[in-house]
Amino acid sequence: MRKTSLILLGAAAGAALTLVGMQPRIVFNGSAARAAAADTYRQLSLFGDVFERVRSDYVEKPDDAKLIESAINGMLAGLDPHSSYMDPKSFRDMQVQTRGEFGGLGIEVTMEEGLIKVVAPIDDTPAQKAGVMANDIITHLDNEPVQGLTLNQAVEKMRGPVNTRIQLRISRKGAEKPLEVSITRDIIRVRSVRAELIGDDVGLIRISQFNEQTTEGLRRTINELINKSGDKFKGIVLDLRNNPGGLLDQAISVADAFMEKGEIVSTRGRNADETQRFNARAGDLSKNKPIIILINGGSASASEIVAGALQDHKRATIIGTRSFGKGSVQTIIPLGQGNGALRLTTARYYTPSGRSIQARGITPDIEILQDAPDDIKARDTGRGEASLRGHLKGDGKEETGSQSFVPQEREKDKALQLALELMRGTQKNSAYPPNPRTTPN
Repeated sequence: MRKTSLILLGAAAGAALTLVGMQPRIVFNGSAARAAAADTYRQLSLFGDVFERVRSDYVEKPDDAKLIESAINGMLAGLDPHSSYMDPKSFRDMQVQTRGEFGGLGIEVTMEEGLIKVVAPIDDTPAQKAGVMANDIITHLDNEPVQGLTLNQAVEKMRGPVNTRIQLRISRKGAEKPLEVSITRDIIRVRSVRAELIGDDVGLIRISQFNEQTTEGLRRTINELINKSGDKFKGIVLDLRNNPGGLLDQAISVADAFMEKGEIVSTRGRNADETQRFNARAGDLSKNKPIIILINGGSASASEIVAGALQDHKRATIIGTRSFGKGSVQTIIPLGQGNGALRLTTARYYTPSGRSIQARGITPDIEILQDAPDDIKARDTGRGEASLRGHLKGDGKEETGSQSFVPQEREKDKALQLALELMRGTQKNSAYPPNPRTTPN
């Protein structure tokens, strides 16, 4: 019998997912296995005793379903920051979000020390327009404290009917006092791929997250840019800054769009026979034009897969600051009709050269720090995966993240400006181009 599961990549709640299969394993190992099983049954018996005592003796009659859900959440919270339980509504909401349309504020969030941390606001959403920024800490929702809520409970409170308002209290490093931000909820239609032709020769493509429409949007965009520029087309700047992740299959197909062959990524679970390798298929949609990828401390998971694959194959030059460092894969396991789903970390992923990104991130070929305002510079310390409590340990030295600030004014965006200069030949750097076959023309 095969058990259908869902696998996702993302640093944030509501990240996207894809279908895979998992084969149940049954292992018999004599007396050692029997002893381990007996110990496990004793522990489960202890849990049952505590559950019954709470049901019978607590000062008020508890809700049995809530007791069980709290117990599950407590068990998963002890594993790592990305494992959690989704109740039926949260599970449905996640599935809706992966299609690229949902109701809410438009922010990607995670839980940190009992509070809600903003990974990144989604482009052109109420949250971004209201000034919510990456690394903001949300402490109150409609004057109610976030402390004590699970991540799913906090996300549920932030969602609601269109045209209703919610008040966020935000702690921002460098700000003298908490910020009060009022946001009107709206339908969030995530256009994950945006592009424009800068001048008449360089295509700028921004991917804000990896949902079900990303690869198709990228294919359409590349064709439009090349057709519009014609013979003048010099290459593509792929902006993955503050992209929190998303669908594994979309990350693979985005990297594949710029590759002719070779491994894109591998995932490795606890058992050797669970290793999976994903390879590129022939056909570079950019027609082998130079690629520069922009990353920063908010580029996580699926973004890191794309950057790592193209960096290892010398297909792209990476510019910016070190990425977030989320190198783990979560499997979404449905728990039966009406029971929600389990979000469980089941594997680490590795770049083609065998690098684990977990708690380390992708180091750019050319590091560029932005000139951030003093109030932003004070808080933009880049608290990456390695700073999350209970995170999976990385291979070797861990890194704590890096700057995630991106200037609103394009002329002040030092990473983008360097990318344009390199492509146009007005600036030189030994890291560009990384492959002689992609020499600019």
